Amino acid sequence: MQTDEERPTHTASSTRFNLNAPGLKVLTYVVAAALLIVAFMFSLLVFAILVIAGLLAWGYLWWKTRELRRQMRERPPGGRVIEGEATREDVSYDKIDRYSQSSDECNDRRFR
Repeated sequence: MQTDEERPTHTASSTRFNLNAPGLKVLTYVVAAALLIVAFMFSLLVFAILVIAGLLAWGYLWWKTRELRRQMRERPPGGRVIEGEATREDVSYDKIDRYSQSSDECNDRRFR
């Protein structure tokens, strides 16, 4: 058994820092500022990568649809455009009669 006089007074686990030391406070602020700057730089890098990826995707879609856009400019859709959402073509009644007669003939052939 050791008495108090025989024990070492300074061990690794008992060493304490004076947290009120002015040098330690300055070091803390410098390290915090450095971490904020590194985090900001990293966020700018991620933002730049996302912007470049978005521009590449937009450019790819724009390039792949150039022929379709040219065709749409040259040949607008036929029929009557209603509010720019749908196209309607007028159908005459004799076309409807022909369609109904041909479907009736198909039904008759199927059941014979």
